[in-house]
Formats: sequence, structure tokens, C-alpha cells
Amino acid sequence: QVQLVESGGGLVQAGDSLRLSCAASGRSLSNYGWGWFRQAPGKEREFVVGISWSGRSTVYADSVKGRFTISRDVAENTVYLQMNSLKPEDTADYYCAADRHTFSSPSTVIQDYDYWGRGTQVTVSS
Repeated sequence: QVQLVESGGGLVQAGDSLRLSCAASGRSLSNYGWGWFRQAPGKEREFVVGISWSGRSTVYADSVKGRFTISRDVAENTVYLQMNSLKPEDTADYYCAADRHTFSSPSTVIQDYDYWGRGTQVTVSS
């Protein structure tokens, strides 16, 4: 059984950085696409960033371009989200997800993802 566990969230001030991690267990996800999503209070879950199964393609939401970076460690079965220049509007619960489809580009669609973590909370104060 695959499990994804996020970590690294916390309370920071605007302009600070955080690095989120998502560790997978249960099987190797080396040929899975990965995505990070977030959900702010009272809002729907939204796509943040994804990386394709090959690692050669990434897609970023416009709101985080230039500030967030996704990376992965295949050997460690872990994906990371480096978040810089954080803004109060980045406050949300952040979820990682894994997609078994071998798309050339990562999917931005929630329904395409097969496995989900439980989330980690990020709060950015102004």
C-alpha cells in the first residue's frame, strides 16, 4: 500500500522560505508523476506545481512561478517543494500527490492523481 507523507510546513513571515518534503513508502514511485496542490480555508484545492514521471517536464501555477521549485530524489522516493518569497496568500494546506500515468507533462488535474498525502499546513503572516 502506497503512503505519501508530507512534512516541512509551519508558520513563517512574508518573504521567508520553506521546504516541503513528501516521502513515499510502499513501492517505488520512480515512474510516477508528482504534484503539489494546496487548499486554503474556504477554497477549493488547487494545483501548484507538478513534475512528470521522467523528471524532464515541470508545470507551475502562475501564482508561484519564479518563487517555488519542485524537485525529486528518485532513490529516496521523495519529492520536494522549495518555496521562496512566501506571501500571505500562499497560506494553505499543502498536499503532495502521485500520478501513475506516464504523461510527457505533469497533470494539473486533481482526478488524475492516484495517491495523496494528508497534507502539511503552511501559514504566512504579513
